[in-house]
Amino acid sequence: MEPQSDDIYRVPETIHFPTEELNILEKWRRENTFDRCMQLSKQRPRYTFYDGPPFATGLPHYGHILAGTIKDIVTRYAYQQGYHVERRFGWDCHGLPVEFEIDKLLNISGPEDVQKMGIAAYNAECRKIVMRYSNEWETVVTRMGRWIDFRNDYKTLYPWYMESIWWVFKQLYDKGLVYEGVKVMPYSTACTTALSNFESGQNYKEVMDPCVVVAFEAVNMANTYFLIWTTTPWTLPSNYACAVNPNLIYVKILDKKTNRYYILGQTRLNYVYKSEDDYEIITTFNGSSLLNEPYKPPFTYFVEKGLAVNAFRILVDDYVTDDSGTGIVHNAPYFGEDDYRICLNAGIIEKSSTPICPLDEVGRFTAEVTDFAGVYVKDADKLIIAKLKKLDVLVSTGQVKHSYPYCWRSDTPLIYRAVPSWFVRVEHMSRNLRECSAQTYWVPEGVRDGRFGNWLKDARDWAISRNRYWGTPIPIWRSPSGDEVICVGSIEQLAALSGVHIKDLHRETVDEIEIPSAVPGNPPLRRISAVFDCWFESGSMPYAQQHFPFENQSNFMSNFPADFIAEGIDQTRGWFYTLLVISAALFNKAPYKNLIANGLVLAADGQKMSKRKKNYPDPMDVLHKYGADALRLYLINSPVVRAENLRFKEEGVRDIIKDVLLPLYNSYRFLLQNIARYEKEDLRNSSHYVYNKERHVSGQTNLLDVWIVSVKESLIAFF
Repeated sequence: MEPQSDDIYRVPETIHFPTEELNILEKWRRENTFDRCMQLSKQRPRYTFYDGPPFATGLPHYGHILAGTIKDIVTRYAYQQGYHVERRFGWDCHGLPVEFEIDKLLNISGPEDVQKMGIAAYNAECRKIVMRYSNEWETVVTRMGRWIDFRNDYKTLYPWYMESIWWVFKQLYDKGLVYEGVKVMPYSTACTTALSNFESGQNYKEVMDPCVVVAFEAVNMANTYFLIWTTTPWTLPSNYACAVNPNLIYVKILDKKTNRYYILGQTRLNYVYKSEDDYEIITTFNGSSLLNEPYKPPFTYFVEKGLAVNAFRILVDDYVTDDSGTGIVHNAPYFGEDDYRICLNAGIIEKSSTPICPLDEVGRFTAEVTDFAGVYVKDADKLIIAKLKKLDVLVSTGQVKHSYPYCWRSDTPLIYRAVPSWFVRVEHMSRNLRECSAQTYWVPEGVRDGRFGNWLKDARDWAISRNRYWGTPIPIWRSPSGDEVICVGSIEQLAALSGVHIKDLHRETVDEIEIPSAVPGNPPLRRISAVFDCWFESGSMPYAQQHFPFENQSNFMSNFPADFIAEGIDQTRGWFYTLLVISAALFNKAPYKNLIANGLVLAADGQKMSKRKKNYPDPMDVLHKYGADALRLYLINSPVVRAENLRFKEEGVRDIIKDVLLPLYNSYRFLLQNIARYEKEDLRNSSHYVYNKERHVSGQTNLLDVWIVSVKESLIAFF
């Protein structure tokens, strides 16, 4: 047999890895390799993978690339181990990210503007941009070498996906896990909607805010004032109470400058006064002795309402500390969680009380607050401070640096305010959530019981409604009196109740549908206006992506929970959490068995990557220069896979080429050159070199060969 040409051994001296990768991608495309692999494995056991849905209104960043690389590695490995691994890409299509873009584009400043243009027109604009960057996403994901199915994707706007969300909600509703209430919640004035607690925790910033010490005049003690401290002067017009710590020591002092008597925490004297010569201590006492002492609020907008419910008095609570301020805090019950709790416990407000919340949807004071009507709350701080000074109750003013939550979408300061909302009961599930979570395996292991476990331990009821437009409508129809309520769980059920058959479930369609009252002569039931929080939609993806239970029941039940999911560690308060809450409520188990939580990819300076700051290289530029293998290896071989943060440096990707890929390529080239030499000189071109395991294992005489084999075999220890 004539030996073949030795062209196969002629390896170029240099190589451009990005070009070689493009050749491979073209080969995969031409031969339809991924689809062929999926066809070949169809009869194999299933390995279930859930892919969290990103928004296509923004371009993919390094965090997406990292998570995608982890997902690709694990699912490819599962396939190579003999499993059929369905890999469907998903898209988050509803919610604030889309609406915020439209509001900016159309200069919409509030609900009035949406009502003027009409919900149908507004949602049509949202629909136009939902998949704005889908082509770019597919380009980047494919260029990274990731195998995933874009054609058989799922989108949260698909009617069949939305119908499954209705089913999920009805299951929770029928279990008594859904209620409507008023709760003080993080609120985005830019997006005109409340946010859940895990959303508000995604974007804290160190900021400077005004802080004031204000004198509240005591009613029963002549010329005596309680000194309160606050970093939110704009909440003072809504004051209903003040609070002290019952176990701290308080003092009554004579201010030598004003000749007034002030009451404050003993340990806070050095905060209010620079010198002990400025005051004289009259007496000391426990905070508990101040309970129910009445005072006069500095603003009188709600005095009549307050006096009617025995407001404007000192309350006691352990949440008041002596590490800042004056040791006395003011309480505006509808602008603070602790404020609400304390005033509720004291009987000043009730859960059914009409909230004292004089703000419109965009955070401007309403006409009730006559001096500041129409002024945005943050802008009102300076005006309120000036008014306090005019009233002669401003003791001091300053600035405080503290960590403050910002809206994750609009990057504007959040406020806390009472908001009517629909909730899923979670607090009573805390123990069960932790038990379900304990059955899962996490990488890194400590995150499950640490960061995630602590979040589950303190889990609060989940606000799932949003007063917005582009989302899955909450399927509750209610009579005008509220006496009749129907929760709809499917398109078929809605048709049976209303006689209207629909194919789309968005607001412009379902808001017009009426359900006749069960009581003859009564007005019909109409749908409430709220839509679902988009986190409820993504948390429902295990069921909705398969249109469960309306289709694929057997397939779903035999492959649930998923074998594997992966996202960034920030999803411990996002997708990981919502997946678990819904699954535990429906099936009393976690929806995943194994989970990888990666760290965050930061800019080289340790700051968050920012398009505005341009503090990171464009991912496509990096791919063009160094290739996907170098980028994947750089990311996967860093601490970021252990949930630590990575400061992304382009030279790190370059070094992968220099230190890993080129040495590997040169070793390969060296091997082929020596095979060619061996065939020519030792075999005299009579045959080709064939690897013989026995010859290499036994009778080794070359010491270097023995060492190489030994080192290679030692790698077994890593498996």
